[in-house]
Amino acid sequence: MLAFLAFLACICLVLVPMTDPTAAMSLAETEDQVAAIDDVAQSLIAEDGATLTADRAQFGVTRIQAKAPAKGIPDPGSAQAIAYEMVLAKGWGDGEWSCLYSLWQRESSWNVNAHNAKSGAHGIPQALPGSKMASVGADWETNPATQITWGLGYITGRYGTPCGAWTASESRGWY
Repeated sequence: MLAFLAFLACICLVLVPMTDPTAAMSLAETEDQVAAIDDVAQSLIAEDGATLTADRAQFGVTRIQAKAPAKGIPDPGSAQAIAYEMVLAKGWGDGEWSCLYSLWQRESSWNVNAHNAKSGAHGIPQALPGSKMASVGADWETNPATQITWGLGYITGRYGTPCGAWTASESRGWY
């Protein structure tokens, strides 16, 4: 099934008709490049975070969802490095990291001191109010690890994953 969906992804990525598979370019050259597969929805998630969903009855693409641009492993010692390790510890991969990076880059530029004077949102995850992060640690105002821990908990509880939060943010401008 994985090989079939990789083939389907090859055809669908360039949006050629399903009747002409020879004209398609490859999304995933090998099964090794497929990061995850969802058998229920017949979705394929490539290493770059692109998602293809196939209609089970017709095996045609019903949706292509582009993910945030992939970001590499951040420099050690930065707030991004702390977050990257936490993302991996949760069992999420580079696709989820990419979504988190883009989300918090837009929200705060990864600045622990970022503060929105109009709304009162604070920190890397832009908690509203910022004092909510005290539930994770008394050093919430200055410690990126505390802010990131709170932010990942918020994302998990409300959206399930960083890509879920990114999708919500993309559609309405906030998460």
